[in-house]
Amino acid sequence: MRERPKLSFGTPLLLLGLLALPLIVLAYRWLQRRPTKYAVRYTNLDVLAGVVESTQSWRRHAGIALFLLALATLLTGFARPSMMRLADREEATVVLVIDVSGSMQAEDVEPTRLEAAQAVVRDFLQDLPERFQVGVVAFSETAEVAAPATDDRQLAIDAIDYLYPQRGTAIGDGIARGVEVARAAAENEAGIERPAAILLLSDGSQTEGILEPRDGAARAKSFEIPVYTVALGTPDGVVEFNRFGGTRIIPVPPDPTTLAQIAATTGGRFYEAASVGDLRDAYDELGSLVSQVERRQEITFVFLAAGLVLLLAAAAVSVVTFPRLP
Repeated sequence: MRERPKLSFGTPLLLLGLLALPLIVLAYRWLQRRPTKYAVRYTNLDVLAGVVESTQSWRRHAGIALFLLALATLLTGFARPSMMRLADREEATVVLVIDVSGSMQAEDVEPTRLEAAQAVVRDFLQDLPERFQVGVVAFSETAEVAAPATDDRQLAIDAIDYLYPQRGTAIGDGIARGVEVARAAAENEAGIERPAAILLLSDGSQTEGILEPRDGAARAKSFEIPVYTVALGTPDGVVEFNRFGGTRIIPVPPDPTTLAQIAATTGGRFYEAASVGDLRDAYDELGSLVSQVERRQEITFVFLAAGLVLLLAAAAVSVVTFPRLP
């Protein structure tokens, strides 16, 4: 996602006035070096030498320096500068897309990956602004809507609590179903600008499903829905299956590469969580990202006020440092 410029101007042509500042500096230097036209008779040479020495110090230029700085600041203000700032969103739809494959039983993230995710996501939901709509999609070998996008926060929390490990991992289908939930919420709120975001948590690579992860990401991108991804687990994670009197140990490392590509494609962000602390930090940051939006605010008054203060300072310094003969 291309980053928008932090500072822009409503009338940038007025910035051309800054080109006059070097001309003012050159004129000032020429006046300083111009030979004196008239000689003045003065008998007290010691006092005169002191005056000349003091006027040649850097202080004699402080007034003009402040004046030029004030002029530059005022000209910038007249160009109507504005900058991006973070503001709280009033409306948004957040779709939680959560992996419930069998690998979520792994205990490398205590007590298990799924239980850790349920606890952290539950806290995340409670901290979201009340006017946000939240939907829940669970995916294993298929992707199912556990809760439609709604402002009933308890419904979403109950859906999270009812999740349990199944089989398979269909990441692409999970993203596509999350897009459907977000689009359905937008259609039900016709006339209301409600941005949407998908928060995808997975602990493995794609093993099932119709759509590949890149296809799901492309679908989200086509609707301008960013997908923020979290890779849960460690490379040493395993699950044990006891069948027919024997134990089978299966490695279940996460797939950070695929999840990072999904985030990059859709304009989201990617996080790795190898512990409950990492997972909580990721969702804390995600809460800030989805709860705030960048908006442009004009800051002309800041430059104009600063320019006036600098003008007053320039006048005061000029009065104090202007050379006087006794």
